[in-house]
Amino acid sequence: QVQLVESGGALVQPGGSLRLSCAVSGFTLGYYAIGWFRQAPGKEREFVAAITWSGTSAYYAESVRGRFTISRDNAKNMVYLQMNSLKPEDTAVYYCAAAVGTVLDYSGSYNDWGQGTQVTVSS
Repeated sequence: QVQLVESGGALVQPGGSLRLSCAVSGFTLGYYAIGWFRQAPGKEREFVAAITWSGTSAYYAESVRGRFTISRDNAKNMVYLQMNSLKPEDTAVYYCAAAVGTVLDYSGSYNDWGQGTQVTVSS
């Protein structure tokens, strides 16, 4: 059974940092690209970052480029999202997902999703 479980969400002040984790099970992580998406209240789910199966290439939304870093450890079945210089507009539920398609900034390329973790950026 494929499972992705996010953790690490919290309330943080503007300018702060968080590291989100995505633990995967039920499939061989090394075969799949993994993406992070987020959804704020009243808004559609949007792409944040993605990393190829080998970890050699990473992709970012313009809004987070230079502040967020995606990484993976296939041996530990873990994917991470390091978020620095957080802004109130980063407040959202963050989801990780396993890609079955090749367009990694498109949610339709992802087949299996976690339940999400809440990130709130507020003073």
